Amino acid sequence: MPDFSTRQGDLLPVEAEPPGLLARLLTWRVGRMLWRNTVVSCTVFVLGLGVLYALVDRLGFPEVPAAGIGFLVANSLHYFFGRAWIFSGTDRKLASGYVLFLLNASAGLAVTMVLYALLLAYTPLDYLVARVIVSVFAGLVVFVLNAVLNFRRV
Repeated sequence: MPDFSTRQGDLLPVEAEPPGLLARLLTWRVGRMLWRNTVVSCTVFVLGLGVLYALVDRLGFPEVPAAGIGFLVANSLHYFFGRAWIFSGTDRKLASGYVLFLLNASAGLAVTMVLYALLLAYTPLDYLVARVIVSVFAGLVVFVLNAVLNFRRV
C-alpha cells in the first residue's frame, strides 16, 4: 500500500527508497548464497592449490605466476559448478555469464596477486599459507561482484 505522506503540502504517494547495497547484502538469503559459494569455492580452491603445488614443486614454475594459473583454473570450475546452485534463478545466459564471471574474477585475481606478492615479499609465510590467507579477501570481492553485477541476485 502506498504511503500518502505529504510532500511540500501535496497529498502524493511517496515511494519508499530501495535499500542500499549493504542492507541487501546482509540478509539470510544472501547469507545462504554466500554459504553455497563458500562450499564451491573451497572445493575448487583445493584443486587450485593442487595446480599451484604441481606447477611450483613439480614443474619449477615461479610462485606468483603459478598462483595466477591456479586461480584461473579454480575460477573457471567455480563458474560451471556453482552457477546453478549458488545463484539459482539467474536469467543471465551461460556464455555472457561466464565472460562476466571471468571479468569479475580478474578483480579477484588483481587482489590475489598483489596481496600474495606482498605476503611473500614481506612475511616468512609459506607460499601455500599465504595463498590461503589471500583467498578469503579475493573470494569476498568476487562473490559480491557476481551477486550484484553478474547474476543480479542481490
